[in-house]
Amino acid sequence: MDTRKVQQLGPSTLALTLPAAWARDSGVEKGDEIAIRTTAEGTLTIIPESAQGEETEATINVGDFGADAVERAIIGQYVLGRRVIHVTAETALEGPHINAVYSAESQLMGLGVIEETPERITIRCSVDPEDFDLANLLTRLENTGRTMRHEAMKSMARRDTDLAERALNRERQANKIFVLLLRLIFTSYRNPAIAREMGLEDGFPLIAYRSVAKNLELIADNAEKMAEIVLDAGGERLGLDDATVRRIRDHNEQVDELTELAVEAIVSRDFETAMRANELFSDLSERELDLMKDLPELSQKRLLQVREVLVAMQQTAEHAVRIIEIASNLALNEPSEFTTIS
Repeated sequence: MDTRKVQQLGPSTLALTLPAAWARDSGVEKGDEIAIRTTAEGTLTIIPESAQGEETEATINVGDFGADAVERAIIGQYVLGRRVIHVTAETALEGPHINAVYSAESQLMGLGVIEETPERITIRCSVDPEDFDLANLLTRLENTGRTMRHEAMKSMARRDTDLAERALNRERQANKIFVLLLRLIFTSYRNPAIAREMGLEDGFPLIAYRSVAKNLELIADNAEKMAEIVLDAGGERLGLDDATVRRIRDHNEQVDELTELAVEAIVSRDFETAMRANELFSDLSERELDLMKDLPELSQKRLLQVREVLVAMQQTAEHAVRIIEIASNLALNEPSEFTTIS
């Protein structure tokens, strides 16, 4: 760690020199303005002008890369906060590369092609970080996964495969929200001013939010799996009677309550809410075991499908518990009736 002495320049002015290597790498020169940010914890952050704006432009040279690599590179540049992305080839872009550009465009919120020539496609992101609130986006992502589970269960109960199809269609929206969250988290990390605009007083929760977003994305994946199982069973309700279907739907409603509480605990940073969610998880584990023991006699295929549905619910609950652990840590980092920090 580099340490420096504070110098007295006047009756009320203290000064600290900047490391030469840092100034050179950050492009800071005599006369430049830099932003200074302080936090409630007493941390002081110096932000050079080069880090106060978004990295605006990137060029992807396709070379010998396949379409999948090009698509992944576009998504990566989007997450890294680029405003404009050029996809180029030395001669002409091939069909698979062009398709990769439009495939990436369809997956990413606010991205659109603004120019196209045989050798280059330029796409621009119109997302303004200041238009979003990270906590609201986490809530939206949780709500999307919960809606998908609800539609999958309703599809099973009503023998309505259209509802399962609707749940599957929502998965694309869940992915869009997840990748947008990654973009906003990254740009907030680079620029604390953007973090404040999105509702964060400091950057401490950003690492936590990244983990929460990933768990919520996995929760949506589990909801997609449930919808696929129900759809595969057609209108046969997985071979279950009315009473068992009702019990599974009741179990799912408890899972819904758990995921909702988990995100509420994150957003509010409330330790009591986190503890209430933990208690609910214990009840869910016991309920799942009872469901498995009381299943009616089924064919091997149907039994496996029902078990996969219940496993997806259990995994959803486990992801929610990971979110609750993060919420507890955030809550305990602030003074409250439970914690005194000095």
